[in-house]
Amino acid sequence: MAYFLQQILNGLHIGAIYALLSFGYALVNVLLRRTNLAHGAIFGFAGQLMILAAVFGWQVLWLTLSATLIFGGLVALAYSALVSHLLARHVFAPLAERSPNAIVVATLGVSLVLMEVGRLAAETRDFWLPPLLSAPLVFAEVDGFPVTLTHMQLVNCVVAAMMLAAAALFLATSHYGREWRAVGDDPLAAAMCGVDRWSILRRTVLFGSMLAAVAGGMAALHYGNIGFGAGLIFGLKVLFVAAIGGYSSPAWAAVGGLAFGIAESLWSAYFPIEWRDAWIFLLLVALLVLRPKRPEPDARALTPSKPRP
Repeated sequence: MAYFLQQILNGLHIGAIYALLSFGYALVNVLLRRTNLAHGAIFGFAGQLMILAAVFGWQVLWLTLSATLIFGGLVALAYSALVSHLLARHVFAPLAERSPNAIVVATLGVSLVLMEVGRLAAETRDFWLPPLLSAPLVFAEVDGFPVTLTHMQLVNCVVAAMMLAAAALFLATSHYGREWRAVGDDPLAAAMCGVDRWSILRRTVLFGSMLAAVAGGMAALHYGNIGFGAGLIFGLKVLFVAAIGGYSSPAWAAVGGLAFGIAESLWSAYFPIEWRDAWIFLLLVALLVLRPKRPEPDARALTPSKPRP
């Protein structure tokens, strides 16, 4: 029983990271109705940049450890914001009008570019952060088996829960949230009511990208390293995970991410880990095929009434 509880706690941590990613993915998907393969790449890109900036701050600027981590986090957020701005203005907005289906191919290209930028910036070397807040915190002990989380895992879970709660409350109560829902339901009707759809799109892409960047920073702090291909893998996972929770509901997409993290942890504990991703993806496909269909808004891309530069 203690071993099972330990795997649940481990799954809560990775599930918190998936939940942040899924929430941000669903935010943008409500507007675009197209697969955004760049979302996971921003996660990996932010994690790699945080590590590179931290290494630079420690070895070149001679910052203290806390200042190094803050510097790395700020650099990762700043570059992620820049990427999201370029993505919204120069990829999503033009393609949503002219060829919405091309968004899938374009975001795959953006994902590959971000992966290569991270690899070239690191000169194809792996940099590692030292173990941070790695002391275990014991929640229970059964027959001499302690059920623990590290302090870093606990901090990540608390930060993710607070961010998700704040994001959900912001969407439910703010003027932006009302306009976001209006554009997602019917972009043309929203435009007729005076809603600037392109402003909502840019702000939504920034919102979702910041959640992905924070998730990448959390993963970097916990694992100490983010691989060059991690963005593509996490991007594919969040695509399926968000589909289980529902593309039209960021909150339910986050619940799907949490459940996915727990499922991964339990598989790793009781079954061969080398088959984990294959069977988890197979399970997700089966759930997508067999689940009852829920009503979804019209699957149309964000389209303007006239071209906008």
